[in-house]
Amino acid sequence: MKLAEERERLCETGRRMVGDGLVLGTSGNISVREGDLVAVTPGGVALDELTPADCPVLDLSGEMVEGTHPPSSEVPMHLAIYESTGTTAVVHTHSRYAVVVSTTMTELPPIHYNALLLGGAVRVAPYATYGTPELAAHVREALTGRQAALMQNHGAVALGADLAQALEGARLLEWLCAVYVQAKMIGEPRVLSEEELIGVIGRAALSAREGARGGLTSAPASEAREDGR
Repeated sequence: MKLAEERERLCETGRRMVGDGLVLGTSGNISVREGDLVAVTPGGVALDELTPADCPVLDLSGEMVEGTHPPSSEVPMHLAIYESTGTTAVVHTHSRYAVVVSTTMTELPPIHYNALLLGGAVRVAPYATYGTPELAAHVREALTGRQAALMQNHGAVALGADLAQALEGARLLEWLCAVYVQAKMIGEPRVLSEEELIGVIGRAALSAREGARGGLTSAPASEAREDGR
């Protein structure tokens, strides 16, 4: 079986996404690239019910190399991301707060310094029908210089050097969206200034040199699960 380990990791990641409340039913999709091949989740199968054999392997043009199930309809988006970013893992979610924010804003501002882990303010890609080249182009543009993006009236996408990192980015984005939505319920959220963000970057660099703990960290998985459902 081609990309056997990668296909197994797709299944593991799918189960975690369902457990974290990042997807519902058969929504959402995942892919991982190894060289000139991409393993992707199939369409129409719940992510917590996948087996490695369910996950087709494609080449970078989208042609089926191995597998019997049709790939996710969002393959054009995944391939566009691989072409433009050099990343090796992509996670696409339909999580609650990400969708809420995507319907009301053009950008999620940095109200917490951990937004820097995603590249700063998170852009919202304009709406287009799922699975279309138009959506792929919008998402690719929104991801310029970023590790994640929101998709208007749709969901979110996060990237990583591996599936674990991409999933952590999706969890963090959902947490940031939840914090913003809940803050708006009691007032106007304060947005961190560019100067303040630069200060965080400097502090994180100093901590890294000193081998200190702390600094930039992702949201706890338990918080992501609680807010994402």
